[in-house]
Amino acid sequence: MQLVRINNERRVMKATFYDVKTRQSVETNITDKKEYQTNGTVRYAIKGKTSDGRNLTKFISKTDYDSLSL
Repeated sequence: MQLVRINNERRVMKATFYDVKTRQSVETNITDKKEYQTNGTVRYAIKGKTSDGRNLTKFISKTDYDSLSL
């Protein structure tokens, strides 16, 4: 994950996601972060979108999740 500054005002977080449909890694903006709870287990994820509008999800560690400010 990397932080990109645009016009010294707006910050955009980018990350590399795996696109299952095209079977390639793509770099795109992070749109959201979310916690998933299943049977007492918590998983942390970030969300993104491809250029044609498909949703992407990447599971990350709790440390990385807590360091994000969206």
